[in-house]
Amino acid sequence: MPVLEPNPPNGQKKLLLVLGAMLGVTVVIGVLASVIAP
Repeated sequence: MPVLEPNPPNGQKKLLLVLGAMLGVTVVIGVLASVIAP
């Protein structure tokens, strides 16, 4: 099972998109928490 294929099938691309969205939301929440925290 390769980590990143050059042309991943649709399911893997969707999974990477979901993981990327989760990571992005986590980063945004972290930045907001850092800005709001005293």
